[in-house]
Amino acid sequence: MTGLAEVVAEALPRLRALPEGQTARKLVPDVWSAKQILGHLIDSGVNNHARFVRASAEAGLSLPGYDQNTWVALGGYQERSWTEMVALWEAYQLQVAHVIAHSPPASLAHTLNIGGGASVTLEFVAQDYVAHQLHHLAQVWERTEA
Repeated sequence: MTGLAEVVAEALPRLRALPEGQTARKLVPDVWSAKQILGHLIDSGVNNHARFVRASAEAGLSLPGYDQNTWVALGGYQERSWTEMVALWEAYQLQVAHVIAHSPPASLAHTLNIGGGASVTLEFVAQDYVAHQLHHLAQVWERTEA
């Protein structure tokens, strides 16, 4: 599986090359723009950073989920500069990658549940987080190519 730092390195040139106008364009009113998607990935980083730290230190946690639409709306990402957002996404994802890489290996077997969901291992959460980034980056590419 591709690591988070590799995802960042591969996506950065493409993200940096996107014109501001394309990133703000909304093809459908109730669907996020590329800016809002990247903002969601930043919010996901914030929420998952705390999960990785807490679950590395303690097994059996029950942690809250978060309302992604509220976070994106309150983040005001549609009005932010694309250049600033890409820099923030890069910095935060690299910090999360650093935290994951420096988690004690035994902590990857720690279990937790998020938002009342099924119990999963920290290793699963880390792998799922990378898959989540890739899923939403594919949406960025789709929305900016149309």
